[in-house]
Amino acid sequence: QVQLAESGGGLVQPGGSLRLSCAASFSGNIFSFYDMGWYRQAPGKEREVVARIFRGGVTTYGDSVKGRFTISRDIAKNTVYLQMNSLKPEDTAVYYCNAERTHIYWGQGTPVTVSL
Repeated sequence: QVQLAESGGGLVQPGGSLRLSCAASFSGNIFSFYDMGWYRQAPGKEREVVARIFRGGVTTYGDSVKGRFTISRDIAKNTVYLQMNSLKPEDTAVYYCNAERTHIYWGQGTPVTVSL
């Protein structure tokens, strides 16, 4: 069983930065068992992948965030992060963390609003 808790969302001006955190409640090192990812869903749109970090440490990014966002992990804390720089209004969405293997677990989401 995995429980995920996102935090760090909020209101930020265009060009600003935020760091999201996703703390996993799991017995053991979650990164040994699950691929982790960040997804987002804007109003009226489908959920899309933002960034993923696989068990071996390989990272991938959605085209719209490449060069601006960075996914990372702290194995000791069972926590995955999303550093978001140069934020744009179109980054406004609810951001979700997930853990994926044979089953997919989702957090409750944290809202990010990029606006003046």
